[in-house]
Amino acid sequence: MRTEHHYSTTIQWRGNRGTGTSGYRDYGREVLVSADGKHPIDGSADPTFHGNADRWNPEEMLLAALSQCHLLSYLHVAVLRGFVVTAYTDEAVGSMEQTPDGGGHFTSVTLRPLVTVASSDMVDAAIHGHELANRMCFIANSVNFPVLHEPRVVVG
Repeated sequence: MRTEHHYSTTIQWRGNRGTGTSGYRDYGREVLVSADGKHPIDGSADPTFHGNADRWNPEEMLLAALSQCHLLSYLHVAVLRGFVVTAYTDEAVGSMEQTPDGGGHFTSVTLRPLVTVASSDMVDAAIHGHELANRMCFIANSVNFPVLHEPRVVVG
């Protein structure tokens, strides 16, 4: 049985410096990302593209979405497979290639989760759990580039 879900967000450009888009360097890349009932996110372009380094850019948000989706799928797999996760951090990295026409695309993302499990007999299941979590992750299944994994598991 297939179930359909719907999501909505609002993006509001906040970078008009008085002359709109009169020139490439004449406008700011500041945006406000919001959704009903949630705290807004201050966004911008990557600094390479004249954005503000202190705001989230779309490339970072894509990495964060992939990382968070994998985490949530992985925690579900832990319950299904019977291993107990007591801590989890991920330091995701991604590569994007800019094309001559000014566009571009991600070529890969690598998730580097560090998972802490409750006992040493859970380590193998915890390592292999990433494979199923990747297949279950909605976001990873929606992108057209490889999402790789370099998991580490420790006992704590």
